[in-house]
Amino acid sequence: MPTPLEVRLIARNDYDQWRPLWDGYNAFYGRVADTALPEPITATTWERFFDPNEPVFALVAIAEGQIVGLTHYLFHRSTTKIEPVCYLQDLFTSQEHRRAGIGRALIEGVYEQARMAGAKRVYWQTHLTNMAGRALYDKVAKHLGFIVYTCEPV
Repeated sequence: MPTPLEVRLIARNDYDQWRPLWDGYNAFYGRVADTALPEPITATTWERFFDPNEPVFALVAIAEGQIVGLTHYLFHRSTTKIEPVCYLQDLFTSQEHRRAGIGRALIEGVYEQARMAGAKRVYWQTHLTNMAGRALYDKVAKHLGFIVYTCEPV
């Protein structure tokens, strides 16, 4: 019988289990060692989850009493909708728990949070080479063909 999975909002006392997953997520995208996020970004991200004035939230997936996955999402305004839009920014499952439905459960958790907030659209982006992630995303959402551009003005 599979282990029951719980998806819930993050709690302050989750930090010690959240942090290794956060570091793993960042390493997946090459943010490790010399290119790691500065510690103040991680500290600020963590604090935003608990600040009622911030639109940034986190869910965690728990199996056998351990956090095995995370997702971070935020709500923002849009010029094409009256209601808020939900951006699923980060999604990560520990390596040893992959292919067990945790990613899907976390995405569905974000969908539920979006419904409760009145958002009618949830969207996210991933790297072109994230084939495992994209295989899941193709089952739970629709790719609209957009390409992301970015710039960090100095």
